[in-house]
Amino acid sequence: MRFGEKLRDLRKGKDMTQTDLAKEIGVSLRTIISYENSNSYPKKREVYSKLAAFFNVDINYLLTEDEEFITEAKAKYGNRGARQAEDLVAEIGGLFAGGELSEADKDAVMRSLQQAYWDAKEENKKYTPKKYRKDDDNNK
Repeated sequence: MRFGEKLRDLRKGKDMTQTDLAKEIGVSLRTIISYENSNSYPKKREVYSKLAAFFNVDINYLLTEDEEFITEAKAKYGNRGARQAEDLVAEIGGLFAGGELSEADKDAVMRSLQQAYWDAKEENKKYTPKKYRKDDDNNK
């Protein structure tokens, strides 16, 4: 189950409107709608913490590995990195359609491919001119 679906279920379980939830955790109504429609995810772990505390659930219930991967890719590489990560997750999900892998094996494959993504991004830094690197301290 995706983050947006979990959030909607939790909110409806408390018989709350999206507006009520937005006010409760300090975000806009548009943000809650975007979360529930799976158009976006919280960018900060703090929002996940507020939601987990409010709904009295473990933060890990809200934060799946795929969503954490996408959020981290966006933080490191911007919107383009997030789109690449989303595409990777979608492609990998297609690999498992109709397959006979156990959930543990699927998770292991997903983690391995996500690690390959990080390794490839790190390797590409070698070929990016220093003046275009975000992490270069000389640009400050």
